[in-house]
Amino acid sequence: MSDEKEKIPMPKANFKVDANPGSHVKKMIGVVSGKGGVGKSSVTGLCATWARSQGYKTAIMDCDITGPSIPRMFGVSSKDVGSDEKQLFPAETATGIKIMSMNLLMTDETQPVIWRGPVIAGVVKQFWTDVCWGDVDYMFVDMPPGTGDVPLTVFQSLPVDGILVVTTPQDLVSMIVTKALRMAQSMDIPVLGIIENMSYAVCPHCGEKIRIFGESHLDEIAKENSIPVVAQLPIDPKLASMMDEGTTEYFDDLHLDALKDVLPKLS
Repeated sequence: MSDEKEKIPMPKANFKVDANPGSHVKKMIGVVSGKGGVGKSSVTGLCATWARSQGYKTAIMDCDITGPSIPRMFGVSSKDVGSDEKQLFPAETATGIKIMSMNLLMTDETQPVIWRGPVIAGVVKQFWTDVCWGDVDYMFVDMPPGTGDVPLTVFQSLPVDGILVVTTPQDLVSMIVTKALRMAQSMDIPVLGIIENMSYAVCPHCGEKIRIFGESHLDEIAKENSIPVVAQLPIDPKLASMMDEGTTEYFDDLHLDALKDVLPKLS
């Protein structure tokens, strides 16, 4: 008989937290990026806008706690999100997109949130446990860039069905994106696809596509990781202006029609 003790596989720790009893969210999609400045929140807003335009009940959980921008781009400033001491209700945009963000809980949206990681992670969980979201077909979770506390908390604690990864054509960004992809894969989170933002600008005079950041290497990254390219979005001054004005949900972006091939896969 062998002296070695039989190795018994240890079960994986379960960090999932329960949703608020008043929440019925069918599918949750995380929107991530390897670094900041690639337009991740903009893409989150466009994804939610597209889903809502297709008739889906849509919501955005703004988990970029220290740099929230979702309420501003949708023109939402209501602080009336509380019902009682036990739960919160999300704010709603003009077209019915539900939003919860740290900025909606502060009296002054310019006040910085200077918290350590564990506190921020706790707020993210509360956005799921304490907010009564109601009926939602697609919830988009806007996460801060990188592979730190918040993405880890979201992946471990919330029922994420898949993620969209946002990048730009620059070589450096592409390298960092691979880190985000590998983090998701190591935690068994499906990667639905990559969205390349700021891929090009269109000349207003001749219509030529100008590759401001150089030629894209997105296809190479997608092929290496066996992940589809969902969309390549241009630099659009009109979109930037509408986000500043808080009218993002009225932007008609045909480029994101590619989502029609991605979201049904979650059904």
